[in-house]
Amino acid sequence: MSIVCKFGGSSLASSEQFFKVKDIIESDPNRQYIIPSAPGKNKSGDQKVTDLLILLYNMAVHHLSPVEVMKMIEDRYTEIIEGIGIDFDLKGELDDILNTISAEKVSKSYVLSRGEYLNGKILAAYLGYDFVDAKDVIRFDENGLWDEKASYKAIEAMAKKHERTVVPGFYGATPSGKIVTFSRGGSDLSGSIVARGVHADLYENWTDVSGLLAVDPNIVPHPKKIRNISYEELRELSYSGAKVMHDEAMFPVIEKNIPVVIRNTNAKDEEGSCIMADVPLEENESSITGIACRKGFDVINLEKLRMNRDLGFHRKVFSVLEANDIYLEHMPSSIDSISLVIASKYLKNKTDQLIAELQTFTDADRITVDHNITLITVVGRNMKNKIGMSALIFKALADAKVNIRVIVQGASEMNIIVGVIDNEAEKAIRAIYNACV
Repeated sequence: MSIVCKFGGSSLASSEQFFKVKDIIESDPNRQYIIPSAPGKNKSGDQKVTDLLILLYNMAVHHLSPVEVMKMIEDRYTEIIEGIGIDFDLKGELDDILNTISAEKVSKSYVLSRGEYLNGKILAAYLGYDFVDAKDVIRFDENGLWDEKASYKAIEAMAKKHERTVVPGFYGATPSGKIVTFSRGGSDLSGSIVARGVHADLYENWTDVSGLLAVDPNIVPHPKKIRNISYEELRELSYSGAKVMHDEAMFPVIEKNIPVVIRNTNAKDEEGSCIMADVPLEENESSITGIACRKGFDVINLEKLRMNRDLGFHRKVFSVLEANDIYLEHMPSSIDSISLVIASKYLKNKTDQLIAELQTFTDADRITVDHNITLITVVGRNMKNKIGMSALIFKALADAKVNIRVIVQGASEMNIIVGVIDNEAEKAIRAIYNACV
C-alpha cells in the first residue's frame, strides 16, 4: 500500500508541529510521499511565510532593501531548524535566493515558491527522506499551463528511483526551468497530482481540523462533521465557497479513484472525513451533506414577451457576454424571462455598457439588475431521493423571512442554489441548516 501525505502550512508552522508531522509519518511505513506547504502562522501576530515572500518580491521590484523581511523569514526557519535539531545550511539557501533576486529580473512565482522549497528540504533532512525538487516533476508548458502528461511521466520515473520522498507543493517548472506556481492553496493540487502519478492507494490531506464540516462554523456554531463525501459533492462545495481543498485538487484522484482523507495534525487519532467515488447510504443519514456560500454576484434580469419564440435569443445574449469577457455563473429562465447570474468582479465599470448592448442585440422589453447577491449552495447526494427537499429549504427561508432572488437546481439533483441579498445570507444559512441537517 502506498500513501501520499500533504501537510498544510499550519501543520508545519513551527518545530513543535514538525515533531507531530514526523510522528504521523513514522507511525505508518506506507506514508512514502510527503508534500509540504510553506510554514503558516505559528502564533498570533505571525505572518505566513508565503505572505512574507510576497512582501519580499514587492520590495525587490521597487528596489527597496529586503534585509528586514529576509530576517523575518530567516527567523521562522531558524526556529524550526534549531528546534528539530538538524544540520541545515539555511544561510546558504537564503543567500542563493537573494542572489537570484538581485542578479536577474526574477519572476514572482520563483520568489513565492521558496517557502515550500525550503520547508521541503528541511523536512526531508529531518525525516531522512530523499528530496525531489517539484520543478523536476511538476511540469508546465512554456505558456504556464500545467502539463499533465509530462508531469505523470516524471513522477512515475521519480517513484522508481526514490522509495521515500519529499516533494514541495505549490509549484513546478517549464522545460526551460522557469518556475510556475498554482493558485494559493495549490499544495493540495500538488499532492493530488503526485498521488495520481505514483498510483497511490490513499491521499491524506493533513490540516488543522478533524475533517470537513457541514457548514462554516463562524456562521453555525459546532456544525456536524461530514464523515463521508463523494468527489462530486466536494467539488460542488469547494467551488461554492467552502474552505475545504483547492477546487482543482479532485481531478487527478478522480481519474484513478484514489480516496482522500482530511485529517488533523494536532489530533492524529481523531477520525477525519473520507472523500471517495461512491459513498454508501447510511441509515438515518441526512439528505444534505453540506452548505456553502459565495458573495459578490449581480443578477441581470431580461424580460421579453414571447422570448421562447425568438430564435437565437440566447445566442445573442451569450455573444454579448463573450464580447465583453464576462463569465456566466448561472442562467435560470422562464418562458418570457432569463436571469444572468454574474460575479460582480466581471461587471466592474461595465454594467451600463453591458445593459445597453443587451438591449440593442436582444430588443428586450425590460432589463433590471439586482446587486449584492450571495449564492447559497445546498449539496447532498441523497437529495434526489427525498420528496419535498426543495419545499423544506424554501419553507425554512420563508419562516426566517428571507426573500429568495434566484433559484437554480442542477441536472444531477445534487445541489440546490438560492440567491439572497448579502446581508441576509448568514440568517438564510442558519435557517437551512437548522431545518435540514
